[in-house]
Amino acid sequence: MKKLKLIFILSIILTISGCFPFEFKEQANRQFGDQHFKTAIALIELHKLREGEYPEELDSLNYIGGWDQIAFNSVKYKKLDGGYELNLTNGWLGKPEDISYPDDFWKGLGLIKSN
Repeated sequence: MKKLKLIFILSIILTISGCFPFEFKEQANRQFGDQHFKTAIALIELHKLREGEYPEELDSLNYIGGWDQIAFNSVKYKKLDGGYELNLTNGWLGKPEDISYPDDFWKGLGLIKSN
């Protein structure tokens, strides 16, 4: 019952604020996708710092929180020679569009390839 009430209230707020469902979905996809991508990078890089090498797969990561695991459903990871590939595959309700980062974002990362 509380969930239905919350959904109803959110629907009213979105309607009043002029946010159409499509715009809300795209914004949510970008925000969740961005967070999931950065969470995965942080965990992968922390593993490298602790273990001296990048993980073979995301399941190899230790000491992760329950919320961190959600990010793994939104990215595809592959270990490469000298680094890794990480692709964002999902945001909130679909694949986000138009996410980009400045050149200095990639500095110091072992992230060699990404979509």
